[in-house]
Amino acid sequence: MDYAIALAGDGWPVRAAFVAAALVLAVLVYDAVMLLARRSRHLRPAVDIVRQPGRVLALGLVLLASLAVMDLPAAVSETLRRGLTIGIIGAAGFAIARFVGLSFDRAILPYATRSDSVSRARRTQLDFFRRATLTGIAGLTVALCLTTIPAVRAMGLSLFASAGVAGIVIGLAAQPTISNFIAGIQIAMTQPIRIGDVVVVENEWGRIEEISSTYVVVAIWDERRLILPLAYFLQKPFQNWTRESSQLLQPVFLYVDYALPVAALRAQLDRILDRSPLWDRRVSNLQVTDLGENAMQLRALVSAADASKAWDLRCLVREELVTWIRETYPQALPRTRMEAVLKRPAARQAA
Repeated sequence: MDYAIALAGDGWPVRAAFVAAALVLAVLVYDAVMLLARRSRHLRPAVDIVRQPGRVLALGLVLLASLAVMDLPAAVSETLRRGLTIGIIGAAGFAIARFVGLSFDRAILPYATRSDSVSRARRTQLDFFRRATLTGIAGLTVALCLTTIPAVRAMGLSLFASAGVAGIVIGLAAQPTISNFIAGIQIAMTQPIRIGDVVVVENEWGRIEEISSTYVVVAIWDERRLILPLAYFLQKPFQNWTRESSQLLQPVFLYVDYALPVAALRAQLDRILDRSPLWDRRVSNLQVTDLGENAMQLRALVSAADASKAWDLRCLVREELVTWIRETYPQALPRTRMEAVLKRPAARQAA
């Protein structure tokens, strides 16, 4: 320290050379430490993502310490100190955020390619808490940067002193955000929906594509995206087709004439399902479910492993059955019957 104070009394070239030497030494030491850390296979990913913000952090600390020997005007020194402090806080927050993000990504990776319910549940929880943690780190970093500005710090202290009124105003303004955040925590823990779940919401069939800290993205079957707040899934009813299992039963309704032999149609249904890879071989059934004046209603019940296969199988069975009826029993297609009754004229009856 005495040597640094002695240098402070020298001219600008000496002080500038001292600062430059300190910066070069800091970079060399930092890079040497990073190279040593990269030799570890487990530490290498973490070192790679924090290396750049860490270098900025190290240089900022050296420059902040060097202000003591720069002999700058008070106003300039204070401005530089404040700017360097903000840069150091920002670099530290960025490095922490990248490290936390990497940790969550490595935890999510084993479940990313699995489609079973347990894997999707773990992925949903980790993805939500990853977003919430990164949002918290970003908010804390910005708040710490703002506290370095005297005017902002004074305003914060005044708001804290009047916490009663300010708390009510801020609470009312942030009510939707707070309610969605709390709903996100509830969804992550209770999991009425998970990433990859097939749902029917707002009369739209889709798949849960993303669960953020405030909203849910539902990928609709026609490639549209439905954006809903998290609180929606705790306040309104919806259908979750994969809550316990992805297996589904699908009905196929047909309206045919009474002349159709149901047993023959049932046998044809079995043949259609036997040669279709979409059927999971759990359920195959054909029943007469209703009778009308002109036709009877038949319901073919089939099963599939997931919603996409169930839809394709349903369309296939409907098409194949209609084709078979048209080609084999064309007279069994729905028809309207009319009966004509001839009556004699009244005069001829009297004769």
